[in-house]
Amino acid sequence: MNSAARKKISLVAPFYNEENGVFAFFERIEALRLHVQDRYDLEVVAVNDGSRDKTLEKLIEAKAVWSFIKVIDFSRNFGKEAALSAGLDHASGDAVVPIDSDLQHPPEMVIEMIQKWEEGFEVVLAKRTDRDTDRAVQRVTANYFYRLHNSISDIDIPADVGDFRLMDAKVVEAIKALPESRRFMKGLFAWVGFKTTTLEYKVAAREHGHTSFNTWKLWNFAIEGITSFSSVPLRVWTYLGFAISSLAFLYGIYLILKTLFFGIDTPGYASIMIAILFTSGVQLIGIGVLGEYMGRIFAESKRRPVYIIREIIS
Repeated sequence: MNSAARKKISLVAPFYNEENGVFAFFERIEALRLHVQDRYDLEVVAVNDGSRDKTLEKLIEAKAVWSFIKVIDFSRNFGKEAALSAGLDHASGDAVVPIDSDLQHPPEMVIEMIQKWEEGFEVVLAKRTDRDTDRAVQRVTANYFYRLHNSISDIDIPADVGDFRLMDAKVVEAIKALPESRRFMKGLFAWVGFKTTTLEYKVAAREHGHTSFNTWKLWNFAIEGITSFSSVPLRVWTYLGFAISSLAFLYGIYLILKTLFFGIDTPGYASIMIAILFTSGVQLIGIGVLGEYMGRIFAESKRRPVYIIREIIS
């Protein structure tokens, strides 16, 4: 990290199919740079996450206009978590700010973040005040996700706080030291801790393009977050199995007593089928939960890199 007296601020911006918004983004960043240039140097680590449009070409054009841009081009699409990891790995600032390239995160807010950082805070969170830009289903599921995650995991993820935050260089180094390849960045950011404060902001509407996160991706993202930081889903099936076994044992005693005192009834087909289908369903769900964790173990055991860089343009 930069050790000179003049401090550097690094912005980490993942790009995926954002060709129409590249120059609009960097024009806002240039305004930010001019505002802080008396005291701080500024760089932007722009990560092209395997875009299929002309995002890379636009980033190279922007690099020719603004020298503070460093472009990292992935060999393919690895996902936003990998893009954030690459940005953190290649950021050289005394403080690092992950920021969305669609301008839903206001770059001007970085000024307030820097002020809090200079006051001694090592992490400055940006908390959204509303979810007006989200679909109704996203607003509901996000609320329940935070409640569920924080009730069953070892760490609390602040509600309505995304990747947009300022982190001191020591925080970034701590995150880079974490070895896992299946990375849920919100959880990793929260896990490392450090002295933290929060600022509120209003999310702006996307100026260009459409989000690549649909309901199915968000659902898988939530599962990734829960299985990354909690073993409660596994433990639940232990308790559920014990409860079902206890009920079956009591029901067996009931049948024995009933047979001894009242004789043998003709067994009912419906009750047998219900019992078989219910227990089979419970077993399959339990196997599915176990499979989620085994899949994580399998992925981690291969030790594949989080991302592959095709080219760095600095």
